Amino acid sequence: MSAPRSCYKAALHRFMTGAAIADKLPAMRAFLISSALAAAFVATPAAAEGRCVTLPVSTSDAASSAPLVAIAPEEAAVPARLAPLAADSPWQARFEAAADELFVALQSRDESRWQPLLGGRWLGEADRSAIAAMIDDPCGAFGALLKAPDPIERRILGWNIPASYSAADKAEIAARPEAEALACWSARSATAWPLTAAEADNRGDRPYACARIAYSVRGDTPLWRGFIETPR
Repeated sequence: MSAPRSCYKAALHRFMTGAAIADKLPAMRAFLISSALAAAFVATPAAAEGRCVTLPVSTSDAASSAPLVAIAPEEAAVPARLAPLAADSPWQARFEAAADELFVALQSRDESRWQPLLGGRWLGEADRSAIAAMIDDPCGAFGALLKAPDPIERRILGWNIPASYSAADKAEIAARPEAEALACWSARSATAWPLTAAEADNRGDRPYACARIAYSVRGDTPLWRGFIETPR
């Protein structure tokens, strides 16, 4: 019985003295260092370290935001197709004259000439800057067009009236004192023109450039204003 008791006392003494602690120091030191590093990373702002990430939404959050009743997806609206204005349209000559005046003003690159035709003081600063940059951009739709040595071809495009419209509906539309059309220009052999208004976005790789013209003959003096889309 004396031998086991003496071993127990020796082990207990070793545990209570520095011998055991000395044996455990490397493991304790590693644990303390890793804990300190973890605390430092938690205390350091993520933005300062450039480590900001967008956390994925958990499936439970997505499930909680799902509607209780299934909703059928909306059908995509079919954009209205464009077509050349009828030759006998009373608007044809008006839109042609407006388009020619606008193109010459843009070709001059003189802001004091084209800005009044695009709304004047009603033209927002962001739109004005974007249009000016697009005109000066040699790779932009208008920049390349205005510098092209080839003859410029112009098209006046309107929106097709749906076949479901009655003759009375068409007559009412024709009698309105306001109308809109797209004026498009191309310096190449015009084999492609926009089929919908969405394609008249003046993207740099388009073979044409376009402006929307809103015309009004309400009152004594006919008025018109141009609108130019800039790529987003």
